[in-house]
Amino acid sequence: MGSITYDGLFIEIEDRTLAHLQIVIVNKLRRGDGFLMSWKDSPLVGNGRSGIWLDRTIPLHFKFEGSRVPVINEEWLKELVASADSSRGLIVTKETGALQPIQNSVVPSGKRHPTIVEPVPDESTIAIPHDRL
Repeated sequence: MGSITYDGLFIEIEDRTLAHLQIVIVNKLRRGDGFLMSWKDSPLVGNGRSGIWLDRTIPLHFKFEGSRVPVINEEWLKELVASADSSRGLIVTKETGALQPIQNSVVPSGKRHPTIVEPVPDESTIAIPHDRL
């Protein structure tokens, strides 16, 4: 389970999804484009939706748990790029196009959220306690 840390927000995302998001986000920010990224919240944070405005002036950190770079699905990448370029902004989805439930939290500087949320095949999530202080 990887993560994005952005302006005090810690967002846990499965490594494969994160690899695709990293490509889209870095290319947008490299061009100087600010944009919205939104996602479906996991049941642990209320099943709603969250969104953040990404801007190149705010430090962004991608952390992958695994050491291997996943194979990039070009079709999924094209869909994410099209989403990021639209007025809706980048909407985080699974490869199937379904919304990807994501755990997020605002954390004090230097601390990490103690819960990992992993997607399972039926699109629900399970929580695995894990102390990461």
